[in-house]
Amino acid sequence: TSLLESSSIKRPCVNSGAGMLRRPKPTDSEADLLREQQELLAAGGQSTVAVAKRPDKRRGDAAAADAQDQRNQRDVVTIEDELPTLTPAPPKKSRFKQERVRFEDEDPGERLDRHDTHISAVLSRIIERDTSSVPVSLPCITGTAFPKVLHRSVMESEGQERAPKGRKSIFARQIAAQRAKNEDSSASRHVSFSPLENMETERPESNVMDRVGGPVLLTGQGLGIANSAMETMKIHEENQTKLQAMSQSEILEEQRKLLAQLGPRLVDFVRSRKAQRTPGSESASGPVQREDFLNEPLPNSTSPQLDHTIKAQESQRDTMEDDEEDENQLVAQPPITEEELPIKPQKEWLHMDKVEPEKLEWTRDLPAPREQSTKKAMQARFDFAGTLIPPTKDLPTHLGLHHHGEEPELAGYSLQELFLLSRSQLNQQRNLAVSTLANVLAKARAGEYISSLKGSVLSSLLDAGVLFLLRFSLDDSVEGVMSAAVHALRALLVSSDDEECLDNAFSWLLGMATFPLLPTAQEDEDEDDEGLDETMKETTKEKEEKKTDHDVARQDVVKGFLKMQGLTRLRYILEVVRPSPRVVLDILEVLIRIARHSTAAATQILDCPRLMNTVIAEFLPCSWAPATSQAPSSLYRLPVALAMKLLRVLASAGRHACARILNSLGGKEVLSRFVVVEPSEMLLEAGEALRCSTEALRLFAVAASYGQACNLYTDLYPVLVKRLQAGNWRCASSEAVLLLELDPIRALLVLLTQVTQTAGCHEELQRDLVSAQGAECPPPPPVVWSHVMGLQPTVISSLKGCVRALDGPAQMSSALILLPSYLLYMEAYYSQLCVQSSFQPVQCLQELESLTSYVLLPLISHQAMQNITSCFRSSSMICNPGLSVAGGEVVASLPGLGCSRMKTSSTIAGLNSPLSLPTALLYLLNTITSIHKGLIKKFSPLILSDSVLSYLRSCIGAMPSVSHMSAWILCHEHHLLYLLLRLAHKLVTATSAFNKFAYILCMEGVCGEPEMAALAELQLKDRTSPAVGALLRDALHHLPSIRGCYLTHLAHMESSVLSSRDRYLGRTPFVSSHLLPELTGPSLPSDWPFLPLISLYERMGLSAGGGHQVESLPAGSVQSVTNCLQWLLVLESWREQALTAVPPVAKLARLACVFLCSSDLFLERPVQELTWALFRRLTRPAQLEALDLGSPPPGLASFHDLYSALLAQYEAVSFGDPLFGCFMLLPLQRCYSVTMRLAVFGEHVGMLRSLGVPLQQLPIPLEKFTSPMEDSLPLLRLYFRALVTGALKRSWCPVLYVVAVAHLNAFIFSQDAVAEEVEAACRSLLRKTYYLTDEVLKNHLLLFQLPQQNSELGFSTYEQLPPIRARRLESIVGTEVKGGER
Repeated sequence: TSLLESSSIKRPCVNSGAGMLRRPKPTDSEADLLREQQELLAAGGQSTVAVAKRPDKRRGDAAAADAQDQRNQRDVVTIEDELPTLTPAPPKKSRFKQERVRFEDEDPGERLDRHDTHISAVLSRIIERDTSSVPVSLPCITGTAFPKVLHRSVMESEGQERAPKGRKSIFARQIAAQRAKNEDSSASRHVSFSPLENMETERPESNVMDRVGGPVLLTGQGLGIANSAMETMKIHEENQTKLQAMSQSEILEEQRKLLAQLGPRLVDFVRSRKAQRTPGSESASGPVQREDFLNEPLPNSTSPQLDHTIKAQESQRDTMEDDEEDENQLVAQPPITEEELPIKPQKEWLHMDKVEPEKLEWTRDLPAPREQSTKKAMQARFDFAGTLIPPTKDLPTHLGLHHHGEEPELAGYSLQELFLLSRSQLNQQRNLAVSTLANVLAKARAGEYISSLKGSVLSSLLDAGVLFLLRFSLDDSVEGVMSAAVHALRALLVSSDDEECLDNAFSWLLGMATFPLLPTAQEDEDEDDEGLDETMKETTKEKEEKKTDHDVARQDVVKGFLKMQGLTRLRYILEVVRPSPRVVLDILEVLIRIARHSTAAATQILDCPRLMNTVIAEFLPCSWAPATSQAPSSLYRLPVALAMKLLRVLASAGRHACARILNSLGGKEVLSRFVVVEPSEMLLEAGEALRCSTEALRLFAVAASYGQACNLYTDLYPVLVKRLQAGNWRCASSEAVLLLELDPIRALLVLLTQVTQTAGCHEELQRDLVSAQGAECPPPPPVVWSHVMGLQPTVISSLKGCVRALDGPAQMSSALILLPSYLLYMEAYYSQLCVQSSFQPVQCLQELESLTSYVLLPLISHQAMQNITSCFRSSSMICNPGLSVAGGEVVASLPGLGCSRMKTSSTIAGLNSPLSLPTALLYLLNTITSIHKGLIKKFSPLILSDSVLSYLRSCIGAMPSVSHMSAWILCHEHHLLYLLLRLAHKLVTATSAFNKFAYILCMEGVCGEPEMAALAELQLKDRTSPAVGALLRDALHHLPSIRGCYLTHLAHMESSVLSSRDRYLGRTPFVSSHLLPELTGPSLPSDWPFLPLISLYERMGLSAGGGHQVESLPAGSVQSVTNCLQWLLVLESWREQALTAVPPVAKLARLACVFLCSSDLFLERPVQELTWALFRRLTRPAQLEALDLGSPPPGLASFHDLYSALLAQYEAVSFGDPLFGCFMLLPLQRCYSVTMRLAVFGEHVGMLRSLGVPLQQLPIPLEKFTSPMEDSLPLLRLYFRALVTGALKRSWCPVLYVVAVAHLNAFIFSQDAVAEEVEAACRSLLRKTYYLTDEVLKNHLLLFQLPQQNSELGFSTYEQLPPIRARRLESIVGTEVKGGER
């Protein structure tokens, strides 16, 4: 062994000599081996192996050199007495260590502290037990040399009565019996007291806690006194007396505090001690009927995320006493007897001669559930279908709903138990748990638990990590568990109602456009980036990469699933596992939901290796065998409509994504295959064939909306025209048509509409390409106007057929569904026709008159159209904000559209929506009236109908909340409102009857020029300010200039506006995506009318401390500020509700920018006049009451910072301007913070010389400054110092002079009980006032009576001091004062 440890064998060789030694045998002893070694050494023969000694690196260079010298020396085996070193055994692996989770960024020190098991961590304070009073028992003297051997027969006969019961060994029971015998023998010599023997328990009327005869836990040992038991009993009696003096609520409160403070193990120990004493403490009247408060159930100790509370659904007549009695009945069950055993033990069974009840409790039948409902919180339990099981429901055990440890009598499984079962080693349990969770998720999304449970099941599951659980289950090797996980993931992410509503709205006006289902952005404040330069701060992408999977999933469920490589796993399941049809459909629906999340999520789907190739190759094949049954066992190599829908949703995410699908993934071939073939010839089930055809046409329409795949239109033109004519036949048919058969017709009309709009842009793009001269310009599409001109006659014929079909009850519903698509096509045709070079005006006008007479007017006057308009108000999302409330559970990290509630409470999102047909009709009417203005009067009955006017009146002042659940439908309703008002605006100049419309809608009740009725009455009370009427008249005269000013300041939104305009006008080559901007809030801030003023302030770059700005204002700044102030005055006068979202403190802060922008801007005459008017409106009594300067204005840290800047600016450039002075006086009111008054009289006392605002010009009542009395002692001293030193004079600053005099007078003559320090200051100020040499100031301070804003002084005075004030002055000064004179 030692040879092999230090050497390495190079190569064995055979010795050719004659004296070769023999090979050792297994039977040779050590002596034989040593003798053969000596013979080898003596013969001097060559060794059979070459030994190469390797130097020991641990011994250094010297050892290496010695090894080199001794390389040729032989090794000689010597047997030493020392034992060889044993090879250590492999370390033991702990199965608990593998379950522990270790994080890379976890601090090792914190982990060691957390798992420290040193004795000091357990026993922090060790106190020896006092054994001074413990009796010492000497061992018994026996006649034998060794202890007596214990026999079972002897033990049973001698110690059976004294040995305590329980599961103890024979030896332990013998020892216990011996101890009991020794205690009895020493009872006569030692004081002993057993308070729990022969004591009865009483049941007080409070029914809260049992009164026992003695303490249960304490025995008195360790007190160090002789009568320890008596002292313990005395303490127990004092406790009982205190409990009797307490009320029931107080005892319950103390009970809750104790249970919250004590540990679970200690509570279990106390309960066990009480349980041991209970059998022996029976009274003469019967057993104990109440348990100790520690035996009551503990508060719910399960995970708060998984603990839901069942609301009481039955009658509330039962009380808490009934609940407690029920609990006692459940708990206090007698031990199981031998007769109750389901299998009787036999005598022949080994070790079964004695029944142990505690071990056989599990064989007992489950106790019956509650007979009555309870008010107490209980854990929610679900069956395998996800249905909530009431706790009072008694279900049989063969259903498999009782296999849980907690509350075994209740059927169903809690969420926590389902989580535990999902990680089981049994495949069936994992499958069952995940399937049940899927059903619970589906019902939670549908809102079935809202009325039964407190809290949100969906939020609790997400907080508990259900997304991670499902992701782990997707990796399960068992296909059943994996399939259940896919189904649960679909229940978590997908809403079938949302998808149905979005598919139905696809054919509406701008129905392709949808909002991304992104959670509302939550900006996390990163403290690490505070104070860093912009170049050193982490980008959003870097911050996103640093987040853990849990953090990402907590904010965005879809993004968290993508971060966990969920797409790769779904691709593996589709490509390798090839699951059942249900799993395939669930995966496709999940992918569709992920694609609706955002453009980035759709791009990740396209970038996932082989995912889309697998979907297209397996579920959109160009050839397939006919299905052998209605429900095939596999969907592979069969067309699936959801796969086509996935392509359509991905293409809607952006122009680039659509091009990748068409060109890189073979989308054009797929379109050609499914558009050419009729649904009846697809060799598929009828419904699936119709859905495949519909989704193919929708994908074609999306591609055409970008100006793509137009060459495919020219190739398939005969097929499309044939299908369009078939749709005309369906409209004219007298037979009822299935709703599913109408979807391909609507999708075809959407496709033709997009192709027509693309063809209409050909000439414009061609001109731009010629004039671009090398600049970037979209190429003209391959389809021209001549390719779509032949469609118009067929569409008009179909449109007439639909209008005629309205009279038939069987065809009415089909006609109402198809009419919007036909009307939208006609609008696209005529809007593009008038910009073509081949446009013939006379022929077009004749066509429009014919269309109006035979189609539009009959449609407007039809009863069906009147029924739709009558539903405007009841179905409106604007008039009924409650419709946007989610019907199911909604979490912020997983937004949805909430269409389940819309489908049940309103028809606004369904097939019979009152939005689609009126919007399409108004869209066409606006286009027709733009071309043929003579037709405007014919459409007035639609606008002036009572239902439309009632709807518009209800929309006035309505402010619906915007969220994912309301934004998408509000977008369509806003289109309807815009088109109604636009058509009404055209009717203003065409008919005088429209005055009725204007009279009803205008909030002021006037029409035409609004200032004619109101300007004469809107005058400011102060004669020094200009009349508001003249300012408003001038503002209305300059409305075009005001509009241009705001458009200039909104130029940064030009790209967004142009993108929206291109989408609205159908300029398909310029549309980049059909995903609308993210819902991050309104496009403009709530204070947008102040935008020109704020922009100028930011451009001037004033520092936070204010100061004089030397540079001159940019050109046009005065006009820009004037326009801004004019628009604000118009809004404040006639549209005050438009600024209700801006708090008064924010208005004041924005107006203050007039003084901070420049040194002389506020001195400009128009700016001065308009600011005076706005300031007086801001200081009206109602506005002053709402003005809260304590809360920081939006965009500012605090108002005090802004006021500090205004103080510095006033001292520098005010020149005593009254307007600026009023702004400085406003925050000095008594109701606001004293810090601003201290800043004026402390740091900026010099400004008092120029703050000469007259009392009559102050728009704020003077009492706001003088009442109540000032209680700040430092400020009062500053008031007195400013008056005495002459810094504050009535001629310089009359307002603050009155304020200072009023507060000082009230303070020095105050009779209130105050602190000693305040009283000393009061006496000092009064004494100093009395000895003032300035008689005028002295009389003002002593004889001040009340403030009077209209008087010359600003206040009234006494002729002489009142007696009470005279006596106080005399008591302090010590001088005889008579008649108010010295």
